[in-house]
Amino acid sequence: MSDTQTAAEQRIPVTVLTGFLGSGKTTLLNKLLRRPELADTAVIINEFGEIGLDHLLVEKSDDEGMVTLNSGCLCCTVRGDLVRTMSELFLKRSKGEVTPFKRMVVETTGLADPAPILHTLMTDPLLASRYRLDGVVTTVDGVNGTSTLDNHEEAVKQAAVADRLLLTKSDIADAPKLSELKSRLHQLNPGAPFHAISSGDIDPNEILNAGLYNPDTKSADVKRWLHEEAYGHEHGGDHHHHHHGHGHDDHDHEHGHGEQDPHNVNRHDDRIKAFCMTFDEPMSWSTVAAAFDALVTYRGPDLLRMKGILNVKDTDKPVVIHGVQHVFHPPATLDAWPEGDDRKSRVVFITRDIAESTIRKVFASFFEAEKKGWSGQLDEQKPQ
Repeated sequence: MSDTQTAAEQRIPVTVLTGFLGSGKTTLLNKLLRRPELADTAVIINEFGEIGLDHLLVEKSDDEGMVTLNSGCLCCTVRGDLVRTMSELFLKRSKGEVTPFKRMVVETTGLADPAPILHTLMTDPLLASRYRLDGVVTTVDGVNGTSTLDNHEEAVKQAAVADRLLLTKSDIADAPKLSELKSRLHQLNPGAPFHAISSGDIDPNEILNAGLYNPDTKSADVKRWLHEEAYGHEHGGDHHHHHHGHGHDDHDHEHGHGEQDPHNVNRHDDRIKAFCMTFDEPMSWSTVAAAFDALVTYRGPDLLRMKGILNVKDTDKPVVIHGVQHVFHPPATLDAWPEGDDRKSRVVFITRDIAESTIRKVFASFFEAEKKGWSGQLDEQKPQ
């Protein structure tokens, strides 16, 4: 299950573009497809009819739903399913039948939960060896975003798992309402930078390359990827770890084990917690893997997103973990710790109906068990 930095560099980065119906995703795609920065990009969309590609933009097309644009961007529709479409594209690329694209953008449908696509990228053996998830970009309607978040839990989830948030229609949105929406999104997902855009205009570099690997420096950029400082600086817990919490005060909204406040069922985002946990001491891989395994087994669907860097015993190299619900990327070992890093383990969690204190208790119980001589028996291999 080992994964190396070199392997990550060789795989094609995939940006997943999601957003609720009417949130400006199509307008954004239309503008992006014209940009020279996407010359070496393959874009998978739901259907060409929605995009309404200007025939002047099209350089050549075939009967398999594949179009090459003047900008050099390759655009195609999903055929059958995403795995098949991505596999066929890679095959055509290998045979020289299409532009040798260097990255990919995948559009999800407006009502879709992006998690299954992320799971597919992480777990399908064929795709995982050829592609890597770079980031999730979510469009949020600057005019109707508040009511969408109020009425559709999927929209809340789309915002919660994003690496980048795009606030669309900002030019026609009511300023106070837009400000309130920004604040709400920041509560939901403090680690995701967001951009207010109008008419789909944005520098593609602001939303591409949002993952751990920074192509400019040709190295892992942990600070940019984790963005842990966005989660505040509250300290608590025992000597082994402290936390940086963000979101709603625990005493206001945690009932029992962090369940939703029954008197406020329409505010779906009250169910979302975003926080960063820091562990001061090096960890045994088997123990931390057992703790995550327990969390996934009992609360998998509610672990919306986890990403972190771990200081693991018996190695001087950092281990990177990345999970979406019950699915984890194979752990990746970086070549070295970032310069000046204090080498503390940090894990960012975005959860639904799971209090930070619950997760802290799980880790504490496994660390305590380890001290008593117990070590988790897991099939997972230790990262190389």
